[in-house]
Amino acid sequence: MITGKNIVLTGCNSGIGLEVLKLLVKGNNRILAVDKDIENLEKFDPEKVTILQKDVSSAAAVDEVFAKAEELFDFIDIFYANAGYAYYEEVNYCDWDRVQCIFETNVFSPIYTYQKYREYLDGRPGALAITISAIGEMAMPGYTIYSASKFAMNGFRQGIMLEKPKNMQLTCLYPIATDTNFFRTSSPIQYKKPFPVQDPAVVARKMVAGIETGKDKVSPSFLFGFAKVLMGVLPPVRTVYWGLEKVKFNAYKEDMKNGTGKSWDE
Repeated sequence: MITGKNIVLTGCNSGIGLEVLKLLVKGNNRILAVDKDIENLEKFDPEKVTILQKDVSSAAAVDEVFAKAEELFDFIDIFYANAGYAYYEEVNYCDWDRVQCIFETNVFSPIYTYQKYREYLDGRPGALAITISAIGEMAMPGYTIYSASKFAMNGFRQGIMLEKPKNMQLTCLYPIATDTNFFRTSSPIQYKKPFPVQDPAVVARKMVAGIETGKDKVSPSFLFGFAKVLMGVLPPVRTVYWGLEKVKFNAYKEDMKNGTGKSWDE
């Protein structure tokens, strides 16, 4: 169990971040919980959890998070950059701003956080954690722009592991599809989730254990790890898998085209 630490956690009002927060409050930790939505954060003990309502998709916002953390804590032991979101859609449009928005949150923000935290540590030991995604290693139909943002972070991780200072721990999470509101926010209508889907509580436990033990990479799904090996040996297996997921995506496109899709509240 992680205990006795000062921790910044972004993107923690729901999903994996919320499950991580539930684990961290069990220890004797002080936590700055950051999210643009905060309704689920207000239930936590204010002696342990300080809430900062903030969208971290800009340099100014990340600067404000660090400033608040330095106001609260003598030292930031762990910074977990978890905020991120997806689009589930066909890329059949021309919209610079839409692409820029998701990259600001999923890519620019965690990279800038790395830069800020490295500078902040100034040779002192500290741990940075980042949620990437299994989709940053294998793209999926419907998630093209999201995949691109996570491929970018996977590339950043690979490069930065070769040059980061020894005092700085970097632990990155590669979850598969997780049963959270991730899907609800990725599309206005319901769609069939990719296979397989993992419990966010399981993902959170493995990530917290990975941070505590100093792991470089946390891949919480054994099935995905096995599938990567199998697909490497037998590429047709990946083709079949992509084909099955494309059937789901084609059904989604038909629902969008015909207006037959159900809202998430139905």
